[in-house]
Amino acid sequence: MTGARDIELPGGGTRAVPEEVPVALSYNGSTQAVMMATPADLTDLAVGFSLSEEIIRDISEIERTETLHHPMGIELAIWLKDDAQDRLSRRRRFMAGPVGCGLCGIDSLDQALRPLPPLPPDSLHLSAAQVSRAMQDLRAAQPLHDRTRATHAAGFLGPDGLPPVREDVGRHNALDKVVGALARAGRDASGGALVITSRVSVEMVQKAVLARAGVLIAASAPTGRAIDLAQEAGLTLVALARADSFEIFTHPQRITDQEARTDVA
Repeated sequence: MTGARDIELPGGGTRAVPEEVPVALSYNGSTQAVMMATPADLTDLAVGFSLSEEIIRDISEIERTETLHHPMGIELAIWLKDDAQDRLSRRRRFMAGPVGCGLCGIDSLDQALRPLPPLPPDSLHLSAAQVSRAMQDLRAAQPLHDRTRATHAAGFLGPDGLPPVREDVGRHNALDKVVGALARAGRDASGGALVITSRVSVEMVQKAVLARAGVLIAASAPTGRAIDLAQEAGLTLVALARADSFEIFTHPQRITDQEARTDVA
């Protein structure tokens, strides 16, 4: 499978559309989550989801992963080491939902607003120019969106620019894929910023904080609860980012040249 395919339009001509398939994540043979996703970079998705959902503490707790193709979809079979499997066995959670649902299937309200480990103070500082450039670079690194106009993207702004970038029909999936790609490369998001094309909801803040990113930069606006959560966790939240402007909602100390943007914190 690829990330997109061409379809014929009733009035003539063709249009590229993104693929969207059911993807099940199973751990040691037991299904934990089912989501709709773009069938690309799926090992990154498996690792990133496992980290974002705190199923594993780091990638060393995964023994291996397999991508299994079934008639109705794809299974990402993840095999955990004993300690991680024991923790998962004590945890009651099942997720099943469509694209755009980051909290479907959790079994308590406490899980929806789980406490986050506070981010430590760090020496990360980004200029206003770097923030604006990150959004431009992310936009330029979306071949699937260029072809379909129907996907989200996420990237990591580190010392080497904006690698990696991942795309998906689901904004949560795109962010998980980047987190997984970093982990597979022996890196995390500390010392840099996560950059996303979507709005900022609670679960996007949760994923950024658990990835240990000091800054989250988004193209669209945050929700009120996402702002509260970012403030509590010590995350610098930058949103409504454009080529020539952006707004800082929390912890502005990591952004220099603050006269170049609108501060609403």
